[in-house]
Amino acid sequence: MRTRYRKYYQRATALVTSLTVLFLSFGLGTALLGFSTSGLRHVVREEQALRSMYAAEAGLEYKKMQIWKQFKVEQKFDSFVPLELASPTNPMATVGGDLGDGLRYSCGIVGQRINSNFSRELTFRSVGWIDRDNDGQLDDGEPRTVLEQTMEFTLERSAVFDYAYFANNYGWMYGFGANDLIVNGDMRANGNFDFSGGAPTINGSVYAAANNKLIPPAAGIVNITPTQWTNSYYNSLNNPRARQAYDPTRHGAKGSEEYERWRDLIYDQTGSIVNGRVSGAVVADARGTKTYSGQILDPNPNKELPLPDLDDINRYIALSQNYVDQRQTFADGTPNPNYGQEAYVEVWSSRLNQYVRISTDGVVNGSAVLIGTSDKPIRIHGPVTFTGDVVIKGYVSGQGTLYAGRNVHIVGSVRYTNPPDFRGTNPTAIDQQNEKRDILALAARGSVIMGNVKNFGYYPLYYMKPPFTKPRYDEYGNLIPAFDATQTDSYGRKRYQSLYSDDYISSISENINQIDAVLFTNFVGGGNIATGGGGCTINGSIICKDEAMVLYSLPLRINYDNRIRDRGPGTQPLIDIDLPRAPKMIPKLWQVLSGGAG
Repeated sequence: MRTRYRKYYQRATALVTSLTVLFLSFGLGTALLGFSTSGLRHVVREEQALRSMYAAEAGLEYKKMQIWKQFKVEQKFDSFVPLELASPTNPMATVGGDLGDGLRYSCGIVGQRINSNFSRELTFRSVGWIDRDNDGQLDDGEPRTVLEQTMEFTLERSAVFDYAYFANNYGWMYGFGANDLIVNGDMRANGNFDFSGGAPTINGSVYAAANNKLIPPAAGIVNITPTQWTNSYYNSLNNPRARQAYDPTRHGAKGSEEYERWRDLIYDQTGSIVNGRVSGAVVADARGTKTYSGQILDPNPNKELPLPDLDDINRYIALSQNYVDQRQTFADGTPNPNYGQEAYVEVWSSRLNQYVRISTDGVVNGSAVLIGTSDKPIRIHGPVTFTGDVVIKGYVSGQGTLYAGRNVHIVGSVRYTNPPDFRGTNPTAIDQQNEKRDILALAARGSVIMGNVKNFGYYPLYYMKPPFTKPRYDEYGNLIPAFDATQTDSYGRKRYQSLYSDDYISSISENINQIDAVLFTNFVGGGNIATGGGGCTINGSIICKDEAMVLYSLPLRINYDNRIRDRGPGTQPLIDIDLPRAPKMIPKLWQVLSGGAG
């Protein structure tokens, strides 16, 4: 009996325990069910918030790119004028989209701020929502997210002027050995950069960028690594027109405060990452950025740089007419003799035995021939616009940019009367010295043509027309034919010819051994140079869409003039000579006004 009693007792105890566990499990299950339902609702809300955020961001990006594309092509603010009436209660230029699966967006401009003649801020507001009833409307109760972002659109000094050589289409150097072409500066192309028939000396960086707008598309490759000099050999030549090479005893240890003062003004054979950005000579293309020795510094592909567009010459006429020199003193405290002066260009008249100002309010209506001598140089000041051609040779004094509504024709060497000298141990002292010295930019709405056009034959014309020049698409996919210098323009002249007769151009043409200038052209930059022997030196830059320089004697040297270089965000170059500006879009404020994922 006792044994049976124990078994019965154990069974009863087990039953009570099971019921207790069952009741506890039921309560726990109810609590878990409630918790799971609440969690599920939270997950659903989070998913809806993320989806609506995604839709709002898609609308915001689409509208920004729509405005940016038009601004990048037009490079002016005409399309911004109607948007001045935009407000939160009056959104303008709205766009809507259906992303599928019930996701929709609507985005528009809700404000504009005019900062200056070269800057506008647009405020975009975008709503993304889940269209539950699929009626294309935002209804009460439908999950939504509202985003707002302010973007600044600027026309600012273009980064293309940071290079000794820049080609918007293809960069190329054919037939140059290490002693035949020496570039002291950086080179860049918005396409491939090809060296063939030799490895020239590039004491700087070389950049290429993938470009699907070119025909055929460019993969964005630098085909070989060129030759470079060591820092010690470079410095031993003591070239006054070239930037210095890195010397730690003079320029400080890499990463130091002293080094940062110099880093963008010097050449360094060794590329590296210093304080978070690339420093020294590198080769950068669609495969990333590497040192000359092949070490990968950054695997990200190099990107295109927008080229300024001089198509609207009226913008530069207005720039010239409105120019007044606002600089009262130079950095060293000495007075600026041109303070308060308008833009002008003056040449010596032997008939009148005095200088004659050929511009009126900074503008020359038509074409002009500018010839300067060492004792009677061409005088320039500020941005001067010619509606026709600029024909130039000889000595130049002053600081300014000559804009040509058609071509710039260089018919002889162009030399500064008072050139810069980049040697020294104190960057401030070097800048203060060179800030006052001569600098010239020649900017053509058409082309920059070098040499005697009467003698142009197979060379250089082969390089100024298809198939060497290539067609391309614009940002909207419209075909832009390849440049052809042999075509006749609206003036009845070949595009490579001057508006002056070939016989006259031939009568004043001389051998071109030196060009002291920053050269910028909307189309081709090139011609026949060094035809009389002695090679040629360019102290400045050449920036163009297609490059077609043919050198008849060696070597060709290019020394970059860093006085026009961008010296960091929010700063100006040492000398601002009103170079062509390029479009840029800068993100400002970004915020979630309502909805969104927590």
